[in-house]
Amino acid sequence: MNGWTTQRVVAVVAIAAVVVLVLLGLTRREPLPEVSTVAVATEALSVAVTSNGKVEPIAPQVMRAQLATFVEQVNAVAGQTVKRGDLILSLDATDARAELARTREELLAAEEALRQAQAGGPADEVAQLKSDLSKTEAELKRLRQEREALTRLRARQAATQDELDQNQLALDRAQAQMKFLQSKRDELQRRTKVDIERATLLAERSRNSLRSLEEKVASARVVAPVDGVVYQLPVRKRDFVHVGDLLAEMADLTHVRVRAFVDEPDLGGVREGEKVEITWDALPSRSWMGTVEVVPKTVVARGTRSVGEVLCAVASEKSELLPNINVNVRIRVREQSSALVVPRAAVRSEGVERYVFVVEGNVLRKKAIKIGMAGATKYEVLAGLKAGDQVAMPGEVELRDGLKVRPISQQ
Repeated sequence: MNGWTTQRVVAVVAIAAVVVLVLLGLTRREPLPEVSTVAVATEALSVAVTSNGKVEPIAPQVMRAQLATFVEQVNAVAGQTVKRGDLILSLDATDARAELARTREELLAAEEALRQAQAGGPADEVAQLKSDLSKTEAELKRLRQEREALTRLRARQAATQDELDQNQLALDRAQAQMKFLQSKRDELQRRTKVDIERATLLAERSRNSLRSLEEKVASARVVAPVDGVVYQLPVRKRDFVHVGDLLAEMADLTHVRVRAFVDEPDLGGVREGEKVEITWDALPSRSWMGTVEVVPKTVVARGTRSVGEVLCAVASEKSELLPNINVNVRIRVREQSSALVVPRAAVRSEGVERYVFVVEGNVLRKKAIKIGMAGATKYEVLAGLKAGDQVAMPGEVELRDGLKVRPISQQ
């Protein structure tokens, strides 16, 4: 082998060695890191205020005892749906009925006394006084006429002085009798006026007592004043109840009010008419919709929280939301039917600026964005991204601008 040939062989071997080394280097290079990505999309987005609340009946019907007595019978159970007029329970009204009968007798006596007083007094006494006055008045008239006649006769010496004196004596007695009878009449009239006032008061008091007792006797039958659900029934048969004790509570529960306790920082976004979603842990698969009716003008302390009590009207067609239960409240303060959204986890902050890492090919590019509404898991994107852009999600790999990655879509 000559020198030229040897050189060629050496060159070929060297080139082969370089190729082998390059191939070995390529096979030993570390793979690109995997990064999860999510596509920017357009969808409905809502911003909500979440809190807790309590269910209240809109028009509760509270029935209380008007008698101190025993419960005679209970005809309903708590949770039962009743119609207007249905008997819920009854009380023992025996004593009240007896008192009612006595009061009716007292009223009759008072009305009779009033009639007598308005007639001027007892009928026989009034009649006798009237008769005596009439007779005395007639006697006075006769004696005065007789005196005039005797005076004329005495002037002609046809009558004696003794006859005139006898006439004067009789006239004085008749006048005295008239004064006595007039005084008696005046006294009777004064007494009658007092009797009228007394009898009027007694009759009115008896009527008031009668009405009150009639209401109490009627209240012994506790009936449903409206269609609805009896949600509280604390008494049982043979229980003793006092005046004012709670017997039953009921209401139409197809429409209820929820008192939502919204934390002070969240109150600013709540407006009347906004949609409300109610959930109850006891029925986790159910939800009820309503609207905000009243936004509070002040806040109150509730435990360690400062809250505003937002009143919400909620429909519950099956009457499942019972008064006083604790519920979860979600008030939709803003809604956008078509918003460009990005996961909140993909958005990062740098001072007041917000940015994401967008995957271009297999390289991450830092891109500033402007956000709008903030939902529970997503932000509305106002500028910086377009639908279809792939943004990197945080994971084990530390994201940075220019990093080469192997993107893995989560969608």
